[in-house]
Amino acid sequence: MNLSRKWLKEFVDIQASDREYAETMTIAGQKVETTTRLDEEIKNVKVGKVLSIVRHQNSDHMWVCQIDVGEAEPIQIVTGAQNVHQGDLVPAALHNSWLAGGVHITKGKLRGEVSNGMLCSIQELGLTHNDFPDACQDGIWILNDEDAHVGQDINEVIGNDDSVVEFEITNNRPDCYSLIGLARETAAAFNVPLKLHEPVVKGGGPGELTALLDVETPDPDLCLRYTARMVRNVKIGPSPKWMRQRLRSAGIRPINNIVDITNYVMVEYGQPMHAFDYRYVGGGKIIVRRAGADKTLTTLDGNVRKLTPEMLVIADETRPVGLAGIMGGENSEIVPDTVDVVFESANFDGTSIRKTALALGMRTEASAKFEKNIDPMLTLPAVDRACELVELLGAGEVLDGVIDILNYIPAPVALPLEPDRINALLGTNIPEADMIEYLRREQISVSDGKIIVPTWRPDLRRMADVAEEVARFYGYNEIPTTLMRGATTRGGYSPSQKLENKAGAAARAMGYSEIITYSFVSPAGMDMIRAPKDDPRRNQIKLLNPLGEDSSVMRTTGIPSMLDILARNFAYHNKAARLYELAKIYLPVEGEPLPREPKLLMLGCYGPGEDFYTLKGAVEGILSQLNVLPYSFEAVTDDPTFHPGRCAALLVDGKRIGLLGQIHPLAAQNYGMDCEVYCAELSFTELLTVLAPEKTFTALPRFPATSRDLAVVCDEAVTVGALENCITSAAGKLLREIKLFDVYRGVGILPGKKSVAFSLSFRAEDRTLTDADIEPAMDKILKALEQNLNAVRR
Repeated sequence: MNLSRKWLKEFVDIQASDREYAETMTIAGQKVETTTRLDEEIKNVKVGKVLSIVRHQNSDHMWVCQIDVGEAEPIQIVTGAQNVHQGDLVPAALHNSWLAGGVHITKGKLRGEVSNGMLCSIQELGLTHNDFPDACQDGIWILNDEDAHVGQDINEVIGNDDSVVEFEITNNRPDCYSLIGLARETAAAFNVPLKLHEPVVKGGGPGELTALLDVETPDPDLCLRYTARMVRNVKIGPSPKWMRQRLRSAGIRPINNIVDITNYVMVEYGQPMHAFDYRYVGGGKIIVRRAGADKTLTTLDGNVRKLTPEMLVIADETRPVGLAGIMGGENSEIVPDTVDVVFESANFDGTSIRKTALALGMRTEASAKFEKNIDPMLTLPAVDRACELVELLGAGEVLDGVIDILNYIPAPVALPLEPDRINALLGTNIPEADMIEYLRREQISVSDGKIIVPTWRPDLRRMADVAEEVARFYGYNEIPTTLMRGATTRGGYSPSQKLENKAGAAARAMGYSEIITYSFVSPAGMDMIRAPKDDPRRNQIKLLNPLGEDSSVMRTTGIPSMLDILARNFAYHNKAARLYELAKIYLPVEGEPLPREPKLLMLGCYGPGEDFYTLKGAVEGILSQLNVLPYSFEAVTDDPTFHPGRCAALLVDGKRIGLLGQIHPLAAQNYGMDCEVYCAELSFTELLTVLAPEKTFTALPRFPATSRDLAVVCDEAVTVGALENCITSAAGKLLREIKLFDVYRGVGILPGKKSVAFSLSFRAEDRTLTDADIEPAMDKILKALEQNLNAVRR
């Protein structure tokens, strides 16, 4: 809502600066977004008088003018305009002046003659023909009839000596979508009197209203109130300057006196109005009804609108002539030869208006106000104000009488004033008399302990609402700071949040940077990672109203999102990248309305020095920091997303927890990457269930360890991990550490075989081990290796 400070003075007399006004209103609960000076764009442009005008000696179309701008000496300005004459008052942009659009004017020479500025047209001052209808459209603006004087700042002439304050109005305060509503708030905030005007209509126009016009409202649930008055012998013309300036400050383009009056009343009262050309109201009858069988309506903007049966329209006896609460019809608009006018001031159901506006894609200033459920008691004073302005401007003759159909009367609302509960809620000790005074400032009366809520305050319905009003004018900044009452609360991280922090810290310590990606992804991502057609991850939740195809489903894997970011870095010629993300995925559950939402730990990298083992080392480092139970890796060769020889599954207690490895070169090519790319996808939700007990202090061993080296020959396909797992399970409790130190292929080893050598460390807590203790363990190890993996001692 834009508020003109000059217009506001008609209702409230305050001397506050723009900054003081904005701060006071914001503290009082009406947040000020911006304050704009209308004269900040046009600078150093004055009203000048043409003292003389002579033909330019070196031009056949230029004139050399001597201009009096109120300074010690006249200034010389060269112009090419042909409508300037001696004695005219004109806008003169002096040296170092600024015009609309940031145009900078300085002195110079035009064909040898000095020009100390420029004479201006209305366009150069940011104005249009609607703002000043009598101004010349193709030449200099002549100010002889604009009540201007020599040396006057042009901003005063055009009405720019004003500040426009933009308020952010909450939807529960429809009364503040009007100048009177904000004036009421201003008067309360500054504790000054509010000067409201009661419209006075003389009437006496020719004819009887009820004989000329009839109104029916067959759908009272959608038309809560309909008020109409009529004006005859209308004289269509421009509005006076003061009205045009006020409308322009509110961001409304002046059109003609009748239309401008309806817009003026809408800004002033917050009540949308419409004016019909009476001759186009068939049968002299207005029917406010649902569209029914009517299919289309051409609105004022010239567009043909498709109607549905439930849309509310304003119709005559034969056809719709307007969309109720949104826009009038082209077949009843005010035109230059309009003679008789019907003023409509109505109140429509906000839900119906909003549905119609959304369905037709035409949200207007009027519909925006009706959506807020404005006060139905506004219609009568608003239409009276419009008729008063008609008489004030001499724009027509107002008929006596009003047609006023009231289908809904708001029930009176009275609330008890409860000072003790209000003070308990606010943590204050405000006297009851002060509370009554704060409410009185807002024109809310209190009688016998009862608050009489005005119809224009639908937000006041309970004690907490009253407490808010008291707090606003007592001053939020005056309420003392106190500790929170009630049960003691304890903050802190949950176990899962602590684990997330640990995982993130570990990843960052190893050079990985965190990313955050959207959960909405493209279904094409599954094709790009080469997922099979029967892959269960293709069962993705589809969004009902996606922003686009590339964000139309909820992800079931984090790999496409990670590859998207890696590919973007690669496209930006970043030579290397290490990224991680804690990402949610969304897995549909049959028979359930909501999906499961497990969390993944994603790692991704590319660049010099990156290979399968650097990624595996990073995963092991994170698992160590998280204190995960003993785990193992198992080769995976059948996942089409990964390289068949450089992929492994992470297992804990035989359960797959994640997958890591090199992205298949074909999948990498789908993302425009021609280098080796590595990714790990670990189920963070599963990791929470496989954490080892918290580590405790253990004293240094008292007895020395005994080492044994073991070299075995096995098939090439047998992995070192499988050998280690077999040795560990067979050795028993005495084995404390196992280390790989050699893998050999060559002389003495058959083709298809390899020699793998380990260093085994044994120790007991209560004694020094002897050969008699270790040999049985070694025998068990050799036997298990031969039986399970066909591996024999070398």
